[in-house]
Amino acid sequence: MALIVQKYGGTSVGSPERIQHVAEKVMAARQRGDDVVVVVSAMSGETDRLVGLAHKLDPRPEPRELDVLLSTGEQVTIALLSIALQKLGCAARSYTGAQVRILTDNAFNKARIRDIDETAVRKDLGAGRVVVVAGFQGVDEDGNITTLGRGGSDTTAVALAAALKADECQIYTDVDGVYTTDPRVVPQARRLARITFEEMLEMASLGSKVLQIRSVEFAGKYNVPLRVLSSFQEGEGTLISFEESQMEQPVISGIAFNRDEAKITVVGVPDQPGVAYGILGPIANANIEVDMIVQNVAADATTDFTFTVHRRDYSQALDILRDVAIGMGARELSGDNKIVKISIVGVGMRSHAGIASKMFQTLSKEGINIRMISTSEIKVSVVVDEKYLELGVRALHDAFELERAPK
Repeated sequence: MALIVQKYGGTSVGSPERIQHVAEKVMAARQRGDDVVVVVSAMSGETDRLVGLAHKLDPRPEPRELDVLLSTGEQVTIALLSIALQKLGCAARSYTGAQVRILTDNAFNKARIRDIDETAVRKDLGAGRVVVVAGFQGVDEDGNITTLGRGGSDTTAVALAAALKADECQIYTDVDGVYTTDPRVVPQARRLARITFEEMLEMASLGSKVLQIRSVEFAGKYNVPLRVLSSFQEGEGTLISFEESQMEQPVISGIAFNRDEAKITVVGVPDQPGVAYGILGPIANANIEVDMIVQNVAADATTDFTFTVHRRDYSQALDILRDVAIGMGARELSGDNKIVKISIVGVGMRSHAGIASKMFQTLSKEGINIRMISTSEIKVSVVVDEKYLELGVRALHDAFELERAPK
């Protein structure tokens, strides 16, 4: 008998018929002899509907009250799923985040989980019940309802799996696993049977939308095996776990990309201590996240400083730096919000030389100019013009033969 935590997202529970389908999948797991805890999101579109209601009254609603409102979406789903399970003859009990006592900090709309009291959940599991828990929400020390922000239901599921020491945390989505890249860009993309936490973290941070990075970080920290599965078709999905030394790792596991990039360059500032802080300090103070950074020193003792931000922050970042650039004596301030980032990821890169040069050669053959480069132990990222995104991804997928399963 195994203890399994299953998480179903909004599309998986988007209608009474889909909730019935989820109940049947949970029932099947129970019939195999597994103990099951289910974490669910709000029905698809429900959270947006609730936000819309709040914004009709106030464009900037008070965060505490917004969390009270948003938490009701998952409360509907846990009740409906429990009703469906009970109709199938499966004992089930629903819990809100506050009832489980998923203790969080008090950062409304983006709270972080601090602790989970799993006592009631264990008691119900011992009595043979399926436990259905509302994702995306918790409670702070003062009893205020909090929500966990984007990807919160995934994080709830992984945190519960860690607290319960579950054998596996299964994330059911509308895709059947993690692919070598987006199949909409490369139809030959292959589903990966398994991937390491390190690789999945890189893929998630670099643009892959299958899992939220917070949930992967949590799973890696507490060594919770994650499996990504489809709610709508049977299959083994993709297992995310720690690297096993006996496994023969492929050199490259996947290609991630991010369309939401923009870059800013401050040209000709004096090459002296404090320049980087002088440019990035005001950006950080505006709560704008910086990704890639490149600094080039010229022969005339000046430097060009280039960095990337999310495209939504591009205009604000430029506005902030106009006065800064003048104050630093820069010759020019320029930007480009028509760029993208393409990244190759694989733990096998640690033991193979020449991966970056192969990537650069492949892009060169396609006439794709590289604007910026960033590397880590298991990834190489490049910034290129937006128009070359799909061509670059397809060329790299072919060059590294990712459509072929490793032998």
